[in-house]
Amino acid sequence: MPEGGDAVRGDVVLIAGEPAPLFSAPSKVNPEFAFGAVAGRYVLLAFLPPPGAERDAALAQIAARLDRFSDDARIVFGVLPDRESYDVASDAPPLRWFLDSEGEIARAYGMVDADGALQAGWMVIDPSLRLMGRATLAQGPQVIERLLALAPPDQHAGVALHAPVMITPRIFEPAICEALIDTYRRAGGEVSGVMRAKGGRTYGVVDDFKRRSDVTLPEGPLKEHVRLRLRRRLLPEIAKAFSFTVTRVERWTIACYSAETGGYFRAHRDNGTPGTAHRKFACSINLNDDFEGGDLVFPEYGWRRYRPPPGGAVVFGCGLLHEVFPVTRGERFAYLPFFYDDAGAELRAANIGTFAEAEATALAETEFE
Repeated sequence: MPEGGDAVRGDVVLIAGEPAPLFSAPSKVNPEFAFGAVAGRYVLLAFLPPPGAERDAALAQIAARLDRFSDDARIVFGVLPDRESYDVASDAPPLRWFLDSEGEIARAYGMVDADGALQAGWMVIDPSLRLMGRATLAQGPQVIERLLALAPPDQHAGVALHAPVMITPRIFEPAICEALIDTYRRAGGEVSGVMRAKGGRTYGVVDDFKRRSDVTLPEGPLKEHVRLRLRRRLLPEIAKAFSFTVTRVERWTIACYSAETGGYFRAHRDNGTPGTAHRKFACSINLNDDFEGGDLVFPEYGWRRYRPPPGGAVVFGCGLLHEVFPVTRGERFAYLPFFYDDAGAELRAANIGTFAEAEATALAETEFE
């Protein structure tokens, strides 16, 4: 990959192999687009200069080869420094736009000269969101050709990648799975949303980012059976695999992804707001297997699908980007808690004021004895 020297960010030098700086910025589809959600494909960031011949040449280079890019393999983001250009730009997937009017993205990527002035150029990022190379704007043709010649995203490491997740069978026996599904059916699920931060507070928002319905497991003997099985069958495995002692659980949620609504959950992380930063591990326990689709994927580690058996759990760090593919037949039922520890409980208590009142009630914690 052609390089125009190491990228300097303040006193930090960014070099190939290091994590790409993550950010949120205005885009045409979201005023706070989270760049961390684009893992799973190569990303070309084009840090463009103000309007003029240099910018026109760079955009022409992209346009000439855009037919070789695609949303599932190689995507391009033009990073625009001026509001006027951004306002008239239109997304043409796999080409999209970020507004960087304050230069924050450029500085995070070291696109500055020795005097701190912003520089135009190219940055190539791998499917795991790690840096691959940096180049000057004049090296555009070489950069694009080298990027198009790279291996498919799933093969970018040269070996198969596996997400750092744990699959553990036989957490719930069939009778418990059936009882949880029956509880859901009797109660009838309510459409669930996602947690978003706005103005320093954490809100539950229902939109097209997710299609799922949930029921909260009520107090009673079934909940105690669930608690016992988690404590005796799953928590020791988490301690063994991740050297982490769970002391708290958040949510007692029975969820349903239905083919009738095309149930899915787009790529996201589970600890990205102040109100969710305490979460350490997510858990998904499938309750049935008579459905198609609905598998978990972790795009930073390829597109391998993860699907625990009925009664089995998949456990993973809340910071991992993950996605639930659409259910295409039947209904997928799952039990979905979050786990954390005493330090997480302290963080949660410190951030409780960032929750909207309804979310603070719905996400009440339970301590494991």
